[in-house]
Amino acid sequence: MRRLLLPALAAALLLAPAGCGIGSSDAGGGVDDSDKRAVALACLEEQSVDASLQGDVGDQEIVIGDGADAPRVRFFLTSGESEAAQFEGHGEGAEQIGATLLYANGGSDKLLETVEGCLDDL
Repeated sequence: MRRLLLPALAAALLLAPAGCGIGSSDAGGGVDDSDKRAVALACLEEQSVDASLQGDVGDQEIVIGDGADAPRVRFFLTSGESEAAQFEGHGEGAEQIGATLLYANGGSDKLLETVEGCLDDL
């Protein structure tokens, strides 16, 4: 998987300066709309929420804040896949929002409301 990912990443970096759609109102500030993690992360950053992609390349989570009890968002390809994860016991304590699971952990109501707003827009 990593062997396939590195050439794709290199190609993306080479094409990035071309800036297709960067700055247009429908481009999301240069974020690829098909990458739901990037769209959600950009939305959270616009809302001044401290969030980051977590783990190795290919990991599908955003962690909000830091610490062991930080809220996190796990991304799936489809809403059916996220629902199945809950049924399999991998979503305990999580809220399903479309193709994501939001693990509230120690997040405040205000923070979680902001995160939910960004995930609703995906």
